[in-house]
Amino acid sequence: MARYVALLRGVNVGGVNLKMADVRAAFTAIGFGNVSTVLASGNVIFDAEDGPAATKPRIERALADTFGYPARVHVLSLAEIERVITDFPFDADREGWHPYVIFLMGDEPRDVLLSVDLDADLEAAAPGDGVIYWTVERGHTLTSAIGKATARARIKELTTTRNLRTLKKLVG
Repeated sequence: MARYVALLRGVNVGGVNLKMADVRAAFTAIGFGNVSTVLASGNVIFDAEDGPAATKPRIERALADTFGYPARVHVLSLAEIERVITDFPFDADREGWHPYVIFLMGDEPRDVLLSVDLDADLEAAAPGDGVIYWTVERGHTLTSAIGKATARARIKELTTTRNLRTLKKLVG
């Protein structure tokens, strides 16, 4: 049995409103153990026998069946989350800036997001393994080049973004 994190895309921020107690119950109902949630933004920690490739479709089906929405999730081991945190290339404590990690499903969102023209005074981005690291000045998250690009329908469905502080809570 291993410990995993499921990052639910678009939960409680984009029109899909779920109670975390109901999400925990859905995860438990499909056989996962030691289920807990962190914050109300779709962060679920759980134990599973199978790895991410097998658990991801089970979770997406269960969420779709239970809550009636086209669920998209990223499933990672706690070790993978720890690596993402360790590899964050920017100053996570920079005053007035947000440290984010954009989790990717495939190469398409990576290619699009890394090709946008950034304003270096407002944001910076760097590629990582399955992620894009992003830091942006407070007040510009939605209006920055990366912020606008992640709002595009196709990119939105293939990514989910977490603040580095949230990721630290998941392993913590």
